[in-house]
Amino acid sequence: MADAIETAGFQAVDTSASTRKFRIQDRIFYFMTLGSASLVVLLLLAILVVLVIEALPTFQTFGFSFLWGTKWSAPADIFGAVPALVGTLVSSLIAMLIAVPLGIGIAIFLTELCPGNLRRPISTAIELLAGVPSIIYGIVGLFILVPLMQTYVLPFLMMTIGQVPLIGLLFQPPAPGVGLLTASLVLSIMILPFITAISRDVFSTVPPMLRESAYGTGMTTWEVARYILIPYTRRGLVGGIMLGLGRALGETMAVTFVIGSVSRLQASIISPSTTISAQIANNFGDADGLQLSSLMALGLLLFVLSFCVLAVARWMIGRVDSL
Repeated sequence: MADAIETAGFQAVDTSASTRKFRIQDRIFYFMTLGSASLVVLLLLAILVVLVIEALPTFQTFGFSFLWGTKWSAPADIFGAVPALVGTLVSSLIAMLIAVPLGIGIAIFLTELCPGNLRRPISTAIELLAGVPSIIYGIVGLFILVPLMQTYVLPFLMMTIGQVPLIGLLFQPPAPGVGLLTASLVLSIMILPFITAISRDVFSTVPPMLRESAYGTGMTTWEVARYILIPYTRRGLVGGIMLGLGRALGETMAVTFVIGSVSRLQASIISPSTTISAQIANNFGDADGLQLSSLMALGLLLFVLSFCVLAVARWMIGRVDSL
């Protein structure tokens, strides 16, 4: 009897020690994860503070008129953000209009229509495209896409759509091959793998029972995609689209190769233009004084724009969840 009591006492002490050990480990793990999360926030705040400090001379000189200024002239020390901002937004919008339908369509094909022996090779090829460095896209765009656009595509657009009232203003010369439309095509190719891969993954999460039930009631593949796949996975689709948009907004090297880098506001999307990232990349090396501060102000503008895109994405996902 005494031995049993003594054994029980040792077990109680041992259990208490183990519990205390696990509690200490849990606290250490908690503080490690808290520190990691806090580090990310501190880094973002540090980037924001540096950008604000460096951009301050520009806003002191031009005020908020820098945000709607349309001229960028380093010799005259006149700088405006509108040409680069409009180029960034328009090129990203055109790229999304091209890449989103293609990406979702490819994902539907891979999950619903593709033969089993082709599904893995095509999926692997798409994932490999996502890993290609952006400078490679820029080189291919400069030496292959630009001559094709200059020789065939842009003359055709000017002779057809360019003759339509109002819409034709978007397709007016000059059209040297490099320009906003060419940059948008390169961007669409770059973000296509991300949208496709995420869409394919979220489509694969749809329960087989839903698919089989839909096909069993006589639905076509289009109807299954329209009424089953897309509604069931809309949250993941929104996340993938916003990921592609974020990539398009901040892309630098590929766009710099093919956009023409002309800081002038114009209606034509086939003429040379610029983006915020291309403007910074082209001028940062030899910039100083007010020009350097203006480039940092453009960086701050891109930072805020990316934050706004993230906020809109979170809002859209919240709206999707509430439907």
